[in-house]
Amino acid sequence: MFIKVAGLEKESIVDGKGIRYVIFAQGCPHKCKGCHNPITHSFDGGSIYEVDELVKDIQSNAYIDGITCSGGECFEQAEAFAFIAEKTKAMGKDVWAYSGYEYDYIISHKEEKPFWKELLGNVDVLVDGPYIEEKKDLSLCFRGSSNQRIIDIKESLTEGKIVLMNL
Repeated sequence: MFIKVAGLEKESIVDGKGIRYVIFAQGCPHKCKGCHNPITHSFDGGSIYEVDELVKDIQSNAYIDGITCSGGECFEQAEAFAFIAEKTKAMGKDVWAYSGYEYDYIISHKEEKPFWKELLGNVDVLVDGPYIEEKKDLSLCFRGSSNQRIIDIKESLTEGKIVLMNL
């Protein structure tokens, strides 16, 4: 299986809690005004990676606490990201995902997009919602605009409602 990637950051401290291995998906339908990563918008750019090779690279770095699926839009390549997330969880590492889709939208479309359900099921923390330039707030941890939420996915799925994390 292959994945189209805009870039990799193998040891980031700004894309989630701890030291993160960040995979930036190539392609984003949201194209948010003021996006910090506009090079990811086109679905035509990026580089092709074999997902097994990325998993091996993740496994080889003992310093990382987990991975972050970012973008672009990782839910547009949900099958590949779900596979990587599942393998990462099996290593005892956590998974964060950033999505311009809101949690409720993902949940309401998970039956028609089965890999969305699989990806969400392997995510520990979801930062949801589009970046809104008018709501930019540099004081926020791990998000760019005040409309974005940091969601505890396991608790949210268990309780059947959104459970926010206080970070």
